[in-house]
Amino acid sequence: MHSIINYSNGLIGMGVQLTSLVKGNEITLEDLFDKRIAIDAFNWIYQFLSIIRQPDGEPLKDSHGNVTSHLSGLFYRTIKLMGATVRPIYVFDGKPPEFKRAVTEQRKDVRAEALREWKEALERKDYEAARKFAQRSSTITDGMVEDSKKLLDALGVPFLQATGEGEALCSLLCRNNDAYAVATQDYDSLLFGTPRLIRNLSITGKKKRKDAYITINPEMIVLKDMLEALGISHDQLIILGILVGTDYNEGGVAGYGPKKALELVKEKKTLRRVFEGLIWDVSVSYEEIFEFFKKPTGMKYEIEFKDVDKEAVKKILCDGHDFSEERIDNSINKLEEKKGEQSSLSRWARK
Repeated sequence: MHSIINYSNGLIGMGVQLTSLVKGNEITLEDLFDKRIAIDAFNWIYQFLSIIRQPDGEPLKDSHGNVTSHLSGLFYRTIKLMGATVRPIYVFDGKPPEFKRAVTEQRKDVRAEALREWKEALERKDYEAARKFAQRSSTITDGMVEDSKKLLDALGVPFLQATGEGEALCSLLCRNNDAYAVATQDYDSLLFGTPRLIRNLSITGKKKRKDAYITINPEMIVLKDMLEALGISHDQLIILGILVGTDYNEGGVAGYGPKKALELVKEKKTLRRVFEGLIWDVSVSYEEIFEFFKKPTGMKYEIEFKDVDKEAVKKILCDGHDFSEERIDNSINKLEEKKGEQSSLSRWARK
């Protein structure tokens, strides 16, 4: 069942795209020793659903036809982080702001079209195209979210339910020093003000790309350093993001990519001056988007780490979804051995 897995990028573009401007520094899991990391849960689950698939694009499923790609990714990635003494905190999206509805509906249409093209590619036995379209058709269901939360609870890993956008709450945790960094592939958490962003933490290691294998390492972006390198303020970064396009005005202002947007922001400096004379054809105002990033709605939270409940994990994965009991046992046993070694080292260091 959990046999052939290939990895590649297949996610529908989400959030502000700043890759050409933002350069992160490669880090290792050792650099995150004993650090709390706020994880954008939906972003990671979408990645797992997208990349953990059979060669024809079919996701992993149990004997009842239930998709299990997200559970596989969530279990093995979380166990790896815990084994490296990284302390993950998963944050789930709540209700998005009303002005995000148009973008959300558009993405549903894109996924529906990708699903249709996937089926057509399978019929003509074009498996390379089928896999590409299948990745773009990934959808998170309420059942997947609930199963993910149950698994995290059994692993003793805290998860938080945001009232609104998960990335906003992730960023708040970091601003409050309750987490060290936000882990997500999107850059939006920088607009929400997180001091640190970690990309590629969910997909580190050797991955197959076409006929070759490449090594993907996590990279960290420090907001303060990035702003200094670009020569702008955090307010101006938000303005730049709106010009390029965010989750609330996908596509941005016509004709403005990251570099041209940066030039305009550095020249005009303020929100009003940047947008005067530009064509804004989005139903929500740029002022409202700016204020949303600047002052997201308040959110309360509590964080509690617990021990792994091995039997509960096996009940969810093995009894409920046909995972190999031997593989799950081995993974948890290795984690417990590492914790024992780390505890011994800690006691030795205190002597």
